[in-house]
Amino acid sequence: METQVEGSTAAADLEERVADPENVALPETYGRLIIIGGAEDKEGECKILREFVREAGGLQARVVVMTVATGLPGEVGAMYMDIFERLGVEDVRVVDTGRREDASNPKAIADIQQATGVFFTGGNQARITECLKDTELDVALHQRFAEGVVIAGTSAGAAMMPDMMIVEGESESNPRPESAKMDRGMGFFPGVVIDQHFAQRGRIGRLLSAVAQQPAILGFGIDENTAIVINAHEVEVIGEGSVTIVDVSELTHNNVDDLLMDEPLALCGAKLHILPHGYRFNLDTRSCIC
Repeated sequence: METQVEGSTAAADLEERVADPENVALPETYGRLIIIGGAEDKEGECKILREFVREAGGLQARVVVMTVATGLPGEVGAMYMDIFERLGVEDVRVVDTGRREDASNPKAIADIQQATGVFFTGGNQARITECLKDTELDVALHQRFAEGVVIAGTSAGAAMMPDMMIVEGESESNPRPESAKMDRGMGFFPGVVIDQHFAQRGRIGRLLSAVAQQPAILGFGIDENTAIVINAHEVEVIGEGSVTIVDVSELTHNNVDDLLMDEPLALCGAKLHILPHGYRFNLDTRSCIC
């Protein structure tokens, strides 16, 4: 019970930060987040997956692969086990919570408590929250994150990172309220919005719509085979694509409150940053580090 109480405190600590929309940085003592735009390289250099392994402890890493998002947990779990073992990790385990009651499994909770890195696969982000949100495993994940564990996610595993996530929406469209449907996320990175497969699927419209609908000041659009690494107050871009950052902290006008669902959105004074590999972004000053 003590772990659950502490874990609840860790989750509440992050949720409290949502009340301050200007503060999206993470506590210094928390682990790093590696948020991947999907379709990461799994056969070549594996730059992003290598970074996850290094952050999780290298050859001494204890990695848990979370397959909750996918409808093919056996195949996907085995694939990532093979990849991480090929990169030198000896302790790789798969935790599958296809049903909500699985999130109370003592072995699954023990695996999370012993992990140094947790990796969420792609699939359907709604499955992640349906099966994990407000469960014992959710508490354990937040507690371990507060203790310094690295948490990574690709595609759906990226979308679920904020406290409010994009569940579905329209690609290649102008921003309208109906462009992005929102629901509760897992809350590892509160106060922001994440979209993935970004350039490949033309999702700038739905990211703008999502940011405008939420009490969030930053939106991150992450291209495929690209990731952001969040280390407390700083974001670093790695991979072959770019990350689009939308900053609406100094908006001079928007028409969100006056719109019907299918009417176009107006945002005046928004800032846009495009950052490729090696560039960084300061979450406190909301400025690029070149």
